[in-house]
Amino acid sequence: MTQHNFKDMLARDELIITFALGRIVHPILIDMFALAGGYHGFWLDQEHCGVSPQQIITASTAARANGFDTFVRLPPTGYAPVTQCLEAGAGGVMAAQVHSAAEAEEFVSWCKFPPAGTRGLNSGGFDADYTHQSPAEFSAEANDKNFVAIQIETLGALEEVDAIAAIDGVDLVFVGPSDMSLALGIVGQFHSDKLWEAMDRVAAAAKNRGKHWGTLPYDPQMAERALEKNCKLLTIGNEIVIMRRGIDTVKGAFSGQFS
Repeated sequence: MTQHNFKDMLARDELIITFALGRIVHPILIDMFALAGGYHGFWLDQEHCGVSPQQIITASTAARANGFDTFVRLPPTGYAPVTQCLEAGAGGVMAAQVHSAAEAEEFVSWCKFPPAGTRGLNSGGFDADYTHQSPAEFSAEANDKNFVAIQIETLGALEEVDAIAAIDGVDLVFVGPSDMSLALGIVGQFHSDKLWEAMDRVAAAAKNRGKHWGTLPYDPQMAERALEKNCKLLTIGNEIVIMRRGIDTVKGAFSGQFS
């Protein structure tokens, strides 16, 4: 089984297809996405769904069993939640609701050991092989290994996206189209020129700084347009959207049995 790694895939300029989990985090769902084929991994939504450290441990273990990489999206509210995600076994983290390059830089510092950052050393987690790595080995390798993304979904982040993409340690900038459309005053208009002007700005910043960008497409047309702009990470579906569509499909197939 191929063990996917997002950082390695980006270094090879490969397209990453992910899904997301948040409200229903269970190994069976992860197995089902893996059996469906085509996905390289997923991310957990701690921002909206309050995913617990224990859920991250379970999901990350199931991810590795299926050859998936994974990261956690979380608000940049403090150092401790970030390191807890990494120690629980997530391959990386993504900051939501960032408003400036300074906030992004602080978030990155929480992910990195000195001198690159301010992360505290504890080798009892998965990322240090539960103490099988020495502290020196762990601290030297972890800075290069962990995946770090910054969401561009506020006007402040959009204004400073070039500076955010330039930060050492940022691997990916990720457009959150729902919040970005909300911030631009065109909520839910995912094919609006105004939204795509913002997307173009993110894509250009990523290219200028030698980084990559990703997004969550609303529909196939949006996905194709993002790929034309060299998007390298697409999040296609989460458990709630897929369950809703599955229910609708089943009801449609059995429409004669529903009054």
